[in-house]
Amino acid sequence: MSTPVFRFRWLSILQFGFVTFGFAANPTPLGKGPGVQPATSPAQAKPSVPAPAPGTIDEKLFNRLQWRQIGPFRGGRALAIEGIPADPDTYYFGAVAGGVWKTSDGGATWTPLFDKEAISSVGAIAVAPSDHNVVYVGTGEAAIRGNATYGIGVFKSVDAGKTWKNIGLKDTHQIGALIIDPRNADVVLVAALGHAFGPNNERGIFRTADGGKTWTKVLSKDENTGGIDVVFDPHNPNIVFAALWQARRQPWFFSSGGPGSGLYRSEDNGVTWKQLTGTGLPDGILGRIGVAVSGADSNRVYAIIEAKEGGLYRSEDAGQTWTRVNDDGRFRQRAWYFSKVYADPKSADTVYLLNTGAFRSVDGGKTFNLLPARHGDHHGLWIDPQDPNRIANVSDGGASISIDGGKTWTTQLNQPTAQFYHVAVDNAFPYHIYGAQQDNSNVGIASRTDSGVIGREDWFEAGDGECGFVVPDPRDWHIIYSNSEGYAVRYDKNKQDAQDISPVPLDNSGHGAVDLAHRFQWVSPLMLSPHDPDTLYTAAECVFKSADHGQSWTQISADLTRNDKSKQQPSGGPLTNDITSVEYYDTIFTLAESPLKKGTLWVGTDDGLVHVTTDDGQHWAKVTPKMPEWSTVDLVEPSPHDANTAYVAVDRHKLDDFKPYIFKTSDLGKTWSAIVNGIPDGAYVHALREDPKKRGLLYAGTELGVFFSFDDGAHWQPLQLNLPQSPIHDLVVKDDDLVVATHGRSFWVLDDVTPLRQVTGQSAGADMVLYQPQTALRLHYPEEIDKKQPAGDNPPPGAIIDYYLKTAPKDEVTLDILDAAGKRVRHLSSKEKKESEQPPEWPDRVERVKTIPANEAMNRFAWDLRYDDPIQIPGAFYSGTGPKGPLALPGDYQVKLTVAGKSQTAPLHLAIDPRTKGAEDALQKQSELAVQVNDRISQLHQAVNEIREVRSQIDSLHKRFGEEERLKSALGAADDLNRKMSEVEQQLIQVNMKGSEANLAFPNMLNERFDSFSHVIESGDNAPTKPQLDVFQMLSGQLEEQLKKWAQIKSDDVPKVSASIKQLDLPALVITPPPK
Repeated sequence: MSTPVFRFRWLSILQFGFVTFGFAANPTPLGKGPGVQPATSPAQAKPSVPAPAPGTIDEKLFNRLQWRQIGPFRGGRALAIEGIPADPDTYYFGAVAGGVWKTSDGGATWTPLFDKEAISSVGAIAVAPSDHNVVYVGTGEAAIRGNATYGIGVFKSVDAGKTWKNIGLKDTHQIGALIIDPRNADVVLVAALGHAFGPNNERGIFRTADGGKTWTKVLSKDENTGGIDVVFDPHNPNIVFAALWQARRQPWFFSSGGPGSGLYRSEDNGVTWKQLTGTGLPDGILGRIGVAVSGADSNRVYAIIEAKEGGLYRSEDAGQTWTRVNDDGRFRQRAWYFSKVYADPKSADTVYLLNTGAFRSVDGGKTFNLLPARHGDHHGLWIDPQDPNRIANVSDGGASISIDGGKTWTTQLNQPTAQFYHVAVDNAFPYHIYGAQQDNSNVGIASRTDSGVIGREDWFEAGDGECGFVVPDPRDWHIIYSNSEGYAVRYDKNKQDAQDISPVPLDNSGHGAVDLAHRFQWVSPLMLSPHDPDTLYTAAECVFKSADHGQSWTQISADLTRNDKSKQQPSGGPLTNDITSVEYYDTIFTLAESPLKKGTLWVGTDDGLVHVTTDDGQHWAKVTPKMPEWSTVDLVEPSPHDANTAYVAVDRHKLDDFKPYIFKTSDLGKTWSAIVNGIPDGAYVHALREDPKKRGLLYAGTELGVFFSFDDGAHWQPLQLNLPQSPIHDLVVKDDDLVVATHGRSFWVLDDVTPLRQVTGQSAGADMVLYQPQTALRLHYPEEIDKKQPAGDNPPPGAIIDYYLKTAPKDEVTLDILDAAGKRVRHLSSKEKKESEQPPEWPDRVERVKTIPANEAMNRFAWDLRYDDPIQIPGAFYSGTGPKGPLALPGDYQVKLTVAGKSQTAPLHLAIDPRTKGAEDALQKQSELAVQVNDRISQLHQAVNEIREVRSQIDSLHKRFGEEERLKSALGAADDLNRKMSEVEQQLIQVNMKGSEANLAFPNMLNERFDSFSHVIESGDNAPTKPQLDVFQMLSGQLEEQLKKWAQIKSDDVPKVSASIKQLDLPALVITPPPK
């Protein structure tokens, strides 16, 4: 992190890369090993509901809802990375709230391995040198900044990350380092910092000799001090160095350093320890320490030490004596956040230090050069012990790899591990999603695209700031307001112009809150009035209002906090001041206006107060719910259905209380009720929203995922589905979509939540339920999508149709689409039809789904908005996707679901693309032509199929009776018929078309021309042009000519030949009539 206002301008030069995805198997149930205190960590398992709890809805009614990854694919903060010696392609890294990732192609793509585990924060990772299938992960990051999340101990994989098992130390919460004995994969040492926000016993250095079945605490100090680093001597694993760190974070203060901190050495593989003091080490209180032993010389040991006389220390005698070799402030700043040192495995004088930059020394630490590593704020390094030019690095921007000693690095733009604080949407189509990414810029990103994926070209920086709000103008999404701490910006995307509109445009870095006139904290509220988008509100300890787009501000409240000066003092601890607005306390944390009543404003503070005004700030009433003191009111949600109703999400995890708290009022705060039944401990709540279309349908974003309630908070249940485990810091309902800001896995969308608005507790008892579909949009969907790039996903292409089946039917299930007149325009079935598909050539080609699902529980199918396809020619080749039914017109339809002879219907409205409103008449004309083309294609295909059917019968006669003399005359007549038919066939279809580009050697005939023409006329939302109408007449005329020839052959030649064959007691020639 650097200083505002332009904290992230320097991050704008980034590179591009690729990503693929995979998912780990279901996690093994968590357990704990003997030898440690009982685990008290609140998250023992990922929330799940195997059977519906009383008061909840059976998950089978909605389990086919799917979260969709949006992105951006831009790396977030990571602390841990590990490679494999002699394997230049395989690496693992751990994101601080995004789980474990693996690459098998040298960083070109990364696959998530931890999405289904119980926790997402990774502090340390190690691969066993003796068995590369064995991987250990220490969960919970130990760079304990204000947004740090917790872990639940150590996980182990014995299959290179495919599956995981929790093996104990569950109450350690934050793990700083983890190492594996190179001789024995069962011997592991863990540096566990412990709870970041309070005292606990399960902290220090832990050792297992049986692969995690049992753990022994081998080094500890007290309940306030934990382990932060541990390393082996690369040549002698019996020699181990470790560092203990006394640190504590509170909502209003952070302290690094104390009598508990120290550097230790073991000579028996970590079983016993001796503290290293004096002999050149700094005197007095110590803070965070990082240590490294040179692979070139075991006597050479480096330590980066936070102390009054801190800096880089070096030992030439394996830690017996020490000399400070560097006290450069660039390496001592923010010691609690960095303090990482790495020794080169081949050169004793080469050493790396990580801080805001990644630095390398080749003279034993006396001088350092800055490496061109990606991003900034570096936290982890892995150096191949066999090839020091192979380096892997993690920073606030994610993971990157160098194979040339740090000269060049792989991209970080292939990791969707962004940490977002809040989320907003605009009214564009497609709508954009906005948020501020920790340690980066803010972002606006498309929710869907016409290309089929959401790539780098589909997101942009939406002003400035890493930590606040991003608020688009609802009338014009090109005008975007954003903030970061106390700074605010009005950004005009059309002009690419950003104007500072801060109420107090003053950089207060390094100043305690007690010294400030106004206390703007890290995530200061910013909002536009839902009643008047020209009005802005923001807040510090008081509320500010602007009626002129931020050109001027008026204070409309007094101090609405407790204003406890003891909690506004400079932060950092006894050694190093570290004052950001993260620790500014007694501030307004959330601000919201009722969408129903102008001037009704709600305020929640980080010190546990709630206020409301009904007259736009002229008078305020304190209406705090009864709750524990000093709680943070994370978010206030005024009901979109009742102006007197509001909900508050309350968070106390920074007070070491991990319980969920949600309160509801229906009388403007006079009385409150707690509504958290069903949300487990550990899932502390960041945000809550009420569905704007369904009163009492609530969504909650928690540290352990998404929960929802059908009954206004009386009962909660998970809505995690396929969403990766990651903290949910905010969510918003946009039309029928639920959009979430994860704090470690970027943005995700739950498409079409209309089933949640329709189900009841009795729904699961029905044999079948056809949900009323949402309004569908008549869009043009791509026929090819490049999904190999690092990109977000589009929604399902077409009209989403949802239905529930109590049991999986044995018989066929059908879906029929009926137009407004009741005429069937599309018939779909659960019985797969065996069609002769064109062999694949293009890997990005989208395969059409024509078979509907018929599974027990909920089913989801996307109708592609097309009428029934024309008659097909088996085995035909096309340059594109081939003939399809015409696109449906905007209008009203019926969906008819039939199961075991019983049917249900529901209305479906198909709306025009919002970008082409007014083109309805044009579409009517286009549709008329498309239907005619479809009919002509069917006629053409029917003729070809009939010709080939007759030819097949003639060929069969030849095979069976070709040698019989008495049949020569009849078979000769049949051959003449075949030649006559072939002349017509070769005008109808290119018979030599055996590949998608074969028409470059064998020219298009009528079939190929009609096919390409059918795609051309539906390429946009326009009426047919005169040339298009002319071409249709020309093609129709040519087709009619050939059809007449075939009709004559059918009526004259075929009966004659058939009669001559039949006279010889052979099967007559038969032509199957066309389907009706």
